Amino acid sequence: MSDGYVKHELKDGIATVTFHHPKSNSLPGHVLRGMAQAISDLGSDPAVRVIVLRSDGDKAFCAGASFDELVSIDSAERGLEFFSGFALVINAIRKAPVFVIGRIHSHTVGGGVGLACAVDIAYAHESASARLSELAIGIGPFVVGPAVERKVGTGLFGLLSATPATRRSSTQPPRSAPCQTSLLLTAQGGIREGGPRSLDART
Repeated sequence: MSDGYVKHELKDGIATVTFHHPKSNSLPGHVLRGMAQAISDLGSDPAVRVIVLRSDGDKAFCAGASFDELVSIDSAERGLEFFSGFALVINAIRKAPVFVIGRIHSHTVGGGVGLACAVDIAYAHESASARLSELAIGIGPFVVGPAVERKVGTGLFGLLSATPATRRSSTQPPRSAPCQTSLLLTAQGGIREGGPRSLDART
């Protein structure tokens, strides 16, 4: 498992999807594809009533995509495959007919911010922080941007994008976005129209 893993378990209707990579949970394509597949499969299982997304390790919840894979892109095809990784996971979360809850135990960076915003409810440790880091390496947050903007609004999304070196905690509402009462990690919202399957007649 030196190249990372995705595992899942189901108990009493609660499915847990756990991901890990030894480089601070910076995720290569095969891990992201595994996460998307696990969420899709569990969402279609009638025994599943809620999905919890979490990571192993004590450093970062997610440090974004694998930098090693980014610098090795040598064709348009490989570039498309690389940038599709987080999109696959975010779309799997959005399409899941049950609640997807994020367990954010530490800081999250880049694509990890997209995951924290894509879930229906994100529960974060008080020490957790977020950094939208893409512009620091010369690319825009185009993949995760829609998920982040939907969750936190245009103003805060713009601030996060324009300050890629700054970690922001859930206890530090930015002055330039007074309409936000907290940062994305403590936002409890984004329940999709129509409601999750966990609230249907089977309850």
